Amino acid sequence: MKRLLLWALSALLLTFPATAQDFIPDASFYGENYWTPDTLGNHRVVISVKTPATVTEAYIPWRRRDKDPHQKGIIVMNATTGKIVNNVLPMEINREYGIIRFDAEENAGEYYVYYLPYHTSGGPYPKVNYPQQPDKADPQWKAACSAIPEGKAPRATLVRFESLGSFNSFYPMEIIATEKEKQALMDANSDAPFLLLPEDRKYPIRMFDELSYRQVAKGATGEFFGEADLNEYYVLQLGLWAFKRAVNGAKVTFTDLKGKDGSIIPASAMTCFNTEGMDWLGRPMHPIVDVNKGRIQPLWIGIQMPEHAAKGLYTGTITVSDPVGTQQVKISINLSDNVLVDKGDSDLWRLSRLRWLNSQYGVNDDLVKPFTPMTVTGHTIGVLGRSITTDNLGLPASIRSYFTEEMTSLGKDAKEILAQPMRFVIRQNGKELPIVITSPFRFTRQEKGIVSWTASGKAGNLNVLVDAHMEFDGFMSYQITVKAEENTQVDDIALLTPMNASTAKYRLGMGYEGSLRPKSDKWKWDVDRNQEGFWFGDVNAGMQCLFRAKNYRRPLNTNFYKQQPLNMPYSWYNEGKGGISYKETGKQVNIETYSGKRNILKGEELHFNFLVLVTPFKPIDTMKQWTDRYYHGYQPAEKLKDSDAHAYQAVDVVGETGANVINLHHGNAINPHINYPFFRPAFMKEYVDQSHAKGYKVKIYYTVRELTNHAPELFALKSLGHEIFSPGKGGGYTWLQEHLDDDYIGAWFVDAYKDAAIVNTGISRWHNFYVEGLNWLTKNVGIDGVYIDDLAFDRNTMKRIRRVLENNRPDPRIDVHSANQFNPADGFINSAFLYMEHMPYLDRLWFGEYFKYEKSPAYWLTDVSGIPFGMMSEMLQNGGNPYRGMLYGMTAREPMESVPSQLWKVWDMFGIKDSRMMGYWVSYNPIKTGRNDILATTFVKEGKVMIAIASWADKDSDVTLQIDWSKLGIDPGRAKLTAPAIKGFQEGFVLSPKDKIRVPKDKGYLFILE
Repeated sequence: MKRLLLWALSALLLTFPATAQDFIPDASFYGENYWTPDTLGNHRVVISVKTPATVTEAYIPWRRRDKDPHQKGIIVMNATTGKIVNNVLPMEINREYGIIRFDAEENAGEYYVYYLPYHTSGGPYPKVNYPQQPDKADPQWKAACSAIPEGKAPRATLVRFESLGSFNSFYPMEIIATEKEKQALMDANSDAPFLLLPEDRKYPIRMFDELSYRQVAKGATGEFFGEADLNEYYVLQLGLWAFKRAVNGAKVTFTDLKGKDGSIIPASAMTCFNTEGMDWLGRPMHPIVDVNKGRIQPLWIGIQMPEHAAKGLYTGTITVSDPVGTQQVKISINLSDNVLVDKGDSDLWRLSRLRWLNSQYGVNDDLVKPFTPMTVTGHTIGVLGRSITTDNLGLPASIRSYFTEEMTSLGKDAKEILAQPMRFVIRQNGKELPIVITSPFRFTRQEKGIVSWTASGKAGNLNVLVDAHMEFDGFMSYQITVKAEENTQVDDIALLTPMNASTAKYRLGMGYEGSLRPKSDKWKWDVDRNQEGFWFGDVNAGMQCLFRAKNYRRPLNTNFYKQQPLNMPYSWYNEGKGGISYKETGKQVNIETYSGKRNILKGEELHFNFLVLVTPFKPIDTMKQWTDRYYHGYQPAEKLKDSDAHAYQAVDVVGETGANVINLHHGNAINPHINYPFFRPAFMKEYVDQSHAKGYKVKIYYTVRELTNHAPELFALKSLGHEIFSPGKGGGYTWLQEHLDDDYIGAWFVDAYKDAAIVNTGISRWHNFYVEGLNWLTKNVGIDGVYIDDLAFDRNTMKRIRRVLENNRPDPRIDVHSANQFNPADGFINSAFLYMEHMPYLDRLWFGEYFKYEKSPAYWLTDVSGIPFGMMSEMLQNGGNPYRGMLYGMTAREPMESVPSQLWKVWDMFGIKDSRMMGYWVSYNPIKTGRNDILATTFVKEGKVMIAIASWADKDSDVTLQIDWSKLGIDPGRAKLTAPAIKGFQEGFVLSPKDKIRVPKDKGYLFILE
């Protein structure tokens, strides 16, 4: 200790080196490296100590973007020994620089200063925090260190800044400018209302609250120069810095770009994605761009270069203005004579795919398979398997289904869903106000894929306008506007929906899991629950009703519902007075969606919107169910000398299970990053081509719920405010916190690829990008469809997806997986209810994690199977229950379970693809058990039948099959009942059809009767 004090006194004579203002952050000081563990942080400074010293001072001009560096710790490591230095004392820590002192007595040489070390919980949703500086220094050392005056300790030399790989680097767009540098730029442009700082696409503006050193070094030159190719979609950016005042309602306009020979690139070829575009429904949009004082707003500009034009320099101007100020930038583009056939899409760095944000691919009313053109006869509108007849106000008076109980075909006899016409009622002073028709029902549009109509009436002082349309899949949208001519008080405004009790057998929604419908119930709006209506129905007839108003915004789902919950529709909700009640009376169920008492002011409009989906949507394609066998996962190949053989080997492994449809997830060598499957298209195409050569289909994980942080367009998308990315509290994996600051929702994380996603909003132009991306993948990679992990878009986007696939691929496939969303985090919503609007366009469901396979047959049928909606499903959680699953034609998937492949062998041995499936719900099913807790589904062929039996009984129980031999064409005297041996499912044995069958609790059997 005496030696330390003597050294400290002698250090007073040393001089303090130059300050950080002399440091120029050019590329020579920034590099990348790799170290472990990564919890040391993603960033470090390499410094050099010339002479060992008990106290050495390091001055670090790090120019940090994080807002609170003084609250985060640092770690000093001896580069020679790899030891952590405990004697460390931060003297001053701010965003521009840090001054630290540390013990370098052990040896001279290089030391590492890690300045963003963190703690992480790990897992797919990591919680990461940056701890404060730990106090590990020896107290005597710290006292002596503190006694040394500023600038008198020996100074370490800055060598370089390093990031853990290039992706973590802050250089150059996240190296902040100092306050002095920003002030100099402001002083030099004091007369400007705001500044425009152009940037090349290679350097996306990443900070919106700070200028980078690169920006202040370049200054506000008012000029931009770029180089482009013919037919390229060229993008650039203007950083609008509101240094003096807020900029409100920024507008962007263009002039033509003119070449020397008189040729032009017209202004019409240019767009600013921040101020204009086309939404996911094909409607023009003009977002309002407001920039608070001090913020930087990137304005991303796209220019479609001509395919044929003279090479050379083209110049013009871009003008940015608000109501009180204007700035211009001269644009010069040197156009080459090289032609890009794909507008630049093959080169991700060009960011040409930003134009996909405004794509209108598939925005039309064209039919998709298996739907048929709509028909209109009088007031009756027909679609595949269903029809509705309206009354004079345009409301459904009759809704019919022509699906048979087997759900594989249509019948001649209709099943009526309504017991009486639906009615919109207004009650006042204890009485119902009659609605007098003022403009009778009339069609406004009749096409193959959509039919629209309107009508209006009057009830007292209230005008009622009905605008509605129906689409080819059985979807109906009603917009009912109630407008007051005078101040009016009403007791209630309600929609009455009387359903046939025999049709309304099961229910979904209204706060319950799928079940048989009770005789009566009441439901109230609750923001904690993502519920907005009901589905009542049977296997072959039903209807979903959803109640909305103009304030509807698609909620987030799958763990994120509470961050963006359902907006209560102000018309139906009515400050908590609204709700739904129903009661079975005789042969009908009277359902009333009410809104309660209210005062309506003169001129006020209320929007009582509701949607109707008539189920089922289409006949079940059992052939797909029996012949599409899923392998869910990427099977990597071993490293082989013959590079062309590796994909073949991987595909062969899939084929050995009996699977023939491969779902290629993300987080693997072919598709590393979530929902951006464009990084390795050649590798993916090789895998797809070789799968096709084996006769297998390949679908990829691709959806819009969240987006990888590796997406090249990430910061351009962030510049659009909350249009693409949901607002949130930030957090999550380190990269997100270090490069996005806050105001986002961290999502799924895959550690192997450091792939951290952020959550998208429910509806945005990202849906356009997604559809165009799918178009690109089907054409350039040859994928056969998509595997969608929970649906975050609406039915309109799903229709476009189906159109893309049917236009580009023969016999495409879409399957949707969902975890059970009936829980607090997801708003207690049935996955089947939530995704019902998408089911007309799906080929298969996979419901999924956390589904309650121990629950009743009614739950299986409605919440899991998909059968009442015209499709079929599969199981996941713990393999499901294979015995009960067979009642609904379901298995699990390979390679997650071993049972599916064993069942598939029996299916093929029996010839299930040529059979007729008759579930236990089919009234004319030829084989029954006589019990409600042990059920049987039959798969009938000529001369033999496969029988699936499954039990919900609370103990092992006996059943004797009740067989209608006349329907089977089998001689009962010669018939035998065989339980084939199925590994992992059942042992083999033979019975007489008359024998009692002992069915184990929660299990069952698969028999062949012949």
